[in-house]
Amino acid sequence: MDGKDTTHTMKVAGVVTFYMAAALVMVFVNKAVMMSSPDLPLLFLLIQLTLAVVLLHGASIISTKVEIPKLELKTAKKLAPVTLVNVVGLVFNLLCLRGVDASFFQIARGLQLPLTIIVSSLHGRSLPSKLVISAAAVVSAGFFIGLAPNSISADRLHEAPSRLSIVYGVLSSLFIAIHAVLIKYSLPHAQNSAIQLAYWQNLGSALLLTPFILLQGELSKLAELTSSPTWNAEVFVWGSVVTGVFGFLLCVAGLLSIKITSPVTHMFSSAARSAIQTLLGVWLFNDLLTVNRAVSILVIAAGTMFYTWVKSMENAPAPARPTKASPKDDIEANGGTQMDHIDGEVHDWQDEKRKHPA
Repeated sequence: MDGKDTTHTMKVAGVVTFYMAAALVMVFVNKAVMMSSPDLPLLFLLIQLTLAVVLLHGASIISTKVEIPKLELKTAKKLAPVTLVNVVGLVFNLLCLRGVDASFFQIARGLQLPLTIIVSSLHGRSLPSKLVISAAAVVSAGFFIGLAPNSISADRLHEAPSRLSIVYGVLSSLFIAIHAVLIKYSLPHAQNSAIQLAYWQNLGSALLLTPFILLQGELSKLAELTSSPTWNAEVFVWGSVVTGVFGFLLCVAGLLSIKITSPVTHMFSSAARSAIQTLLGVWLFNDLLTVNRAVSILVIAAGTMFYTWVKSMENAPAPARPTKASPKDDIEANGGTQMDHIDGEVHDWQDEKRKHPA
């Protein structure tokens, strides 16, 4: 028994470490590329998405567990809403990261949890519990603490986040919230497979981005940068490759994290990642860390963990109640146990994957 517990603990530690490492690499490499090539956000994202599709094809050759969906126009139309919301959210996410410090990025997207709760409640036409509302209020307070005026020295005033970048962060959070709701209804069209849905979204997002790259003139900007002696092309090329690979790994890591760990462990690892991300941002990019920002990150992490604890308590199975023995053919006595209750909780697409295995 002890050996099994030790093995399980090692698996959990390995998966959590893998997930945190992949997520941190994505943030910091994305930031490095956006600092070196701020005029190529859509092209950079297109390369990431395309590489993820290629890697999924490669993984399907190696493992039968990775199934590439059959491309059908009928399915593509059904998945168009979730794909569109996904790519818009990704674009706003990248634009936000381009304009803020890596350590401030999580503050700019601090309304993700409250917005997800609101969107889910509006869609389900049900009010969340008072404790869930309290958790959302704590996270929202953390967001506004981060926006409060800071005592920044004159030589670092240029590092203050722009209002537009914060708007991008809020819009990114909003589209992620909408995406979380749409995922629930999109999985059945992808044979209830998270991998197949990820493939559809990456491929569809890449196709949707292509015309906007042409309209934005990013190809001509790339040509100009290529002829410029000051542009470091290696950062853009290697950054695109690394983020494409780790974006694919992050998809796998997310599946493993939910499968092997509990939601509470998953959320605690996310909180730890926030702290590590802040410290690495200060160390690697010399990010500005004020008292307001530090308190904001702590409050957002605390509110998120509180929400996770509340949902784990609400979703815990009720203790079995002693009941009187009744005949098997007594419909009135046995029929009540067949009722399912659906509330306005925030649905996680990984959770839906567990409920509806491929």
